[in-house]
Amino acid sequence: MTQSSFNGSSVPGSVAGHRVSRRSVLRGAALGAGAITLPSLLTACGGGPGGDGRTVTMGSNASDPVPRKAFAEAFTAYEKQSEEGRKVKVNTVDHNTFQENINRYLQGKPDDVFMWFAGYRMQFFAEKGLLHEISDLWAGYKGFSPALKDQSTGEDGKQYLTPYYYYPWAVFHRKSLFQERGYQAPKTLDEYVALARQMQKDKLVPIAFCDKDGWPAMGTFDYLNMRTNGYEFHKNLMAGKEAWNGKQVKEVFDTWRRLLPYCQQGANGRTWQEAATSLQKREAGMVVLGLPHPGQQFPESDQDDLDFFPFPVINPEHGQDAVEAPIDGYLLARKSKNLKNEKTLESAKDLLKWLATGRAEDIYLQHDPNNIAVSSEADTSAYSPIQKKAVELVSNAKQISQFLDRDTRPDFSSTVMIPAIQTFISNPDDVDGLVNDIERQKKTIFVSD
Repeated sequence: MTQSSFNGSSVPGSVAGHRVSRRSVLRGAALGAGAITLPSLLTACGGGPGGDGRTVTMGSNASDPVPRKAFAEAFTAYEKQSEEGRKVKVNTVDHNTFQENINRYLQGKPDDVFMWFAGYRMQFFAEKGLLHEISDLWAGYKGFSPALKDQSTGEDGKQYLTPYYYYPWAVFHRKSLFQERGYQAPKTLDEYVALARQMQKDKLVPIAFCDKDGWPAMGTFDYLNMRTNGYEFHKNLMAGKEAWNGKQVKEVFDTWRRLLPYCQQGANGRTWQEAATSLQKREAGMVVLGLPHPGQQFPESDQDDLDFFPFPVINPEHGQDAVEAPIDGYLLARKSKNLKNEKTLESAKDLLKWLATGRAEDIYLQHDPNNIAVSSEADTSAYSPIQKKAVELVSNAKQISQFLDRDTRPDFSSTVMIPAIQTFISNPDDVDGLVNDIERQKKTIFVSD
């Protein structure tokens, strides 16, 4: 399987029953350790080699309260149903720390199972020999679409990921604020700018904005690029097959520069939680994030007031065809010492088999209604209005992207794109210098193998 297969369109199984365009969607879809010391937190929490055969260690990046509690409920449910007395020992690490150190973590002393992402970032580590294949488990999995299987498969044709949920990115806002002020969801970029201008007149921050974490602004770049140049160009750009200093990418940054006056100032010093909270507090009118991000900052009494609209049209040729909808799941770390014990490996695979069930997803989503199940066997009857709207958004998409830091090489994302976007936010007036620097570094990284 090539990298482009991972960047291809895919719709998770939980949107089965919704009509999806087949023009661009995958057929059958229903939806090395360096000298730097590894942070002490990002190390396996297991005991000696092999463990006790029944305890599975889990490396978790779910450090925020809502998902952390939801995962705890799911793992507790697994332990209760285990006739063999199997246990899950969770090692939770700050989300950004986990992402930034994943390469050293997997080459050092990783946990048995760890949370990670579908797409190229999974494929990259599979190719490096850092993951256990689980093709035997996939032979028995039910409720996953062929597209989900593709997203969980490496270049060698073997499966590595057990998908768990997905979530779309969009422009989020408060329903009540829009109703009170008479705002209408914009369909085009010009309407988006006009709305932002009106919000500014109304003494609101039009667009909450953040990038202290290094990844949130990537979602805005992805949408600007896909809306301007189309999904195929975006896919090839992420694969290193298009020039970053060409007119297409320059146009993306020029359009972004047009939006910056309406964005919250000081974005490089603001976390996504802080940006989402400004939306919750009615200080800002809109924010571009994924479904879980604003949802986690809204109290239960406010959840029904959260709404979204698709990122607006820039180039009518591409319309709103593409939707950003990352898929998260679980993998087995090949360098886990515990997994050298056959009983521990069997226990880890047993955990994955259970997490692949609709029942496991139901338990998680009962406690975190900010995501969407990937399994067609999950119970969607209790979905909130915004979850149902999210399913509809993804099911109507002609193409699905995973996210910039998942659709390209992790080293390119972390060492080039994070500082490049933060530099642009601080100094948006030197687009030529910015894209020339990105292109120079891209050529070095994409030929390094």
